Amino acid sequence: MIENVMHNEKLLSVIIRSNYESKGIEFFTPDDFSQQLAYMRREKDYVIPPHVHNSVQRDVHLTQEVLVIKSGKVRVDYYDDDRNYLESRVLLQGDIVLLAYGGHGFEMIEDSEIIEVKQGPYAGEMDKVRFEPVAKNQVVIK
Repeated sequence: MIENVMHNEKLLSVIIRSNYESKGIEFFTPDDFSQQLAYMRREKDYVIPPHVHNSVQRDVHLTQEVLVIKSGKVRVDYYDDDRNYLESRVLLQGDIVLLAYGGHGFEMIEDSEIIEVKQGPYAGEMDKVRFEPVAKNQVVIK
C-alpha cells in the first residue's frame, strides 16, 4: 500500500508499506524532487545493464530524506512549514517513508532500527531548525 501525506495540496511524505507489491518499476516522486523514490520488481534473470552516472550539476534547496524501518515501531509526526502539528502515522518493520516537505519528528514506540538516506554534503546545524514536539495528548494517528 502507498500513502501520500498531503497538506494544502503539497506532498509532505510518501509511505511505502512493507506489503506493497507491483510489477515492473514505479516511481512515487515527481521528477523535480531532489530525492527520487521508486519500487522495482524484476523476474529472475532480468538484467539491469551496467552503467555509470554522469556528473550533472543539481541545485538542491531543501533536504529530503528516506527512512527504512529495519525493525521496531515508529510514530512519525507531521508539521507544516510554520511548525504547526498536523497529524501522525505509525511505521512498522519494512515500511519506507520519504519526507519531502514540511516538518517532521519521531517517537519510538518500540526499540527500533532505522536506516536514513538523504542528500549531502551534510550542512550541520545550518541544515535544520529544531522545535518542541506535539504533546502526547494531542497526537492524531491516521
